[in-house]
Amino acid sequence: TFIKAGCMRVSDENYRTIWLDDSGVAICIIDQTELPHRFVIRKLSKIEHAADAIKNMQVRGAPLIGVTAAFGMYLAMLRDSSNRGIESAYELLLSTRPTAVNLRWALDQMKDKLLLTAEEQRIDVARNNASQLSDEDVELNQLIGEHGLKLLRQFSIKQGKVRPLRILTHCNAGWLATVDWGTALAPIYKAHDAGIPIHVLVDETRPRNQGASLTAWELGQHGVPHTIIADNAGGHLMQKGLVDLCIVGSDRTTSSGDV
Repeated sequence: TFIKAGCMRVSDENYRTIWLDDSGVAICIIDQTELPHRFVIRKLSKIEHAADAIKNMQVRGAPLIGVTAAFGMYLAMLRDSSNRGIESAYELLLSTRPTAVNLRWALDQMKDKLLLTAEEQRIDVARNNASQLSDEDVELNQLIGEHGLKLLRQFSIKQGKVRPLRILTHCNAGWLATVDWGTALAPIYKAHDAGIPIHVLVDETRPRNQGASLTAWELGQHGVPHTIIADNAGGHLMQKGLVDLCIVGSDRTTSSGDV
């Protein structure tokens, strides 16, 4: 079952960034264009709504875009589950953010599975497959968090816990960019929850200010100490020895660690 409640907190209530509503024929998203000033949940009941949400950056971040597109395919199947309906939905959603890494990946998975499914079963298969992609994203992010937690614990022990571990991050690779937990920020949340003292330096991230508007907001909701800094300040702080480590997201990282 695809559910609203996740591990990340907003006003002490747990959320995921996307979930199937109680009716089963619409999905709900957190409108990120309204943050940090307003927390707004939008209901998407048509594929066009999902496409607009991606295009207008109401949802953003490669993992979340991919899952939103997958649920967009489900919404499309509710209206037209023919082969033509699959192809049309695929093309519409692909055109929204063609440079987003997870978009084509998720759409290819949905399209390939649906074309191999009998038409009368496509609605159920689309819903289940989109839910599976969503749950897999959460599982992977938790694994990133657990792996990163070990590293942060080592850094914290090494510097003797005489002060919080000072971590620099850029843009938004937190739970708002994924279904839950985040990628680069998952270790930070895990460390905070484990009682490791940390302080996050958040680049404002011009020109869209994802750091100041999104990362700082979600860190604040989770109670993680943080400071917003100007983008140009990061290098200065590192030069002065005021940054212990930097954690950022990347679209592609090889098994050898090359970005």
